Amino acid sequence: MKITFLGTGTSQGVPVISSTHPVCLSNNKRDKRLRVSILVEWGKFKYVIDCGPDFRYQMLRANVTKINGVLFTHEHADHTAGLDDLRPFSFKLGAVPIFAHKRVLKYLAIRFDYILNDANKYPGAPSVKQIEIGNSPFIIGGLDVVPIEVEHGNLSVFGFRFDTIAYLTDVKTISEKEKEKLKNLEVLIINAIRIKPHHSHLNLEEALALIKELKPKKAYLTHISQYLGFHAEVEKTLPKNVFLAYDELVVEV
Repeated sequence: MKITFLGTGTSQGVPVISSTHPVCLSNNKRDKRLRVSILVEWGKFKYVIDCGPDFRYQMLRANVTKINGVLFTHEHADHTAGLDDLRPFSFKLGAVPIFAHKRVLKYLAIRFDYILNDANKYPGAPSVKQIEIGNSPFIIGGLDVVPIEVEHGNLSVFGFRFDTIAYLTDVKTISEKEKEKLKNLEVLIINAIRIKPHHSHLNLEEALALIKELKPKKAYLTHISQYLGFHAEVEKTLPKNVFLAYDELVVEV
């Protein structure tokens, strides 16, 4: 299985528009982060988790010419705003399956009425196939996908486990029951937004504590803001099995 980090930044990306924070002014490519998303590949299948406002450029940059579908973690704009850019895939390959919680599909139906409402559909809009998922495993491409329900402040968010790889973003808390789904992982990908505590995201200390508890063989931190610090400096402080993800990083298991 292959994971490509399409974006590793927070809702504003890094650099942030007009910011003079030192990390935003960095010339290190690894300090430049698009909105958070990954591409998961196995066999002949390719699925994207979340398509935010940078989706078009992410697909071009990674030279992705086909996808089999999109899995949505939740409805926030940095995870959904690129839905319209599914057009080239749908024109070429037909309706693109999108997998999301019922609440998220309702949100998308409002925001993207011209795509998802057949009565109002714009002729040039992408074709998508809506697939409702809950907190139960489902199968795509012959693989069992296990949703992991976490809390992003007061909002329920899905992470996903693919075999021995799990992807969690926008996590603040996770129940003991859901932690049971995260045992015996080769790779855990999880958010760590900054050094200081945050009301709806794990900070670095909290993320490292959860990684220590879950004991994956390797862990990668994502959904990173400029307030976490310079990539090169933060990487040196991490445990030997924990790494700071960066855009275009590829991990194979």
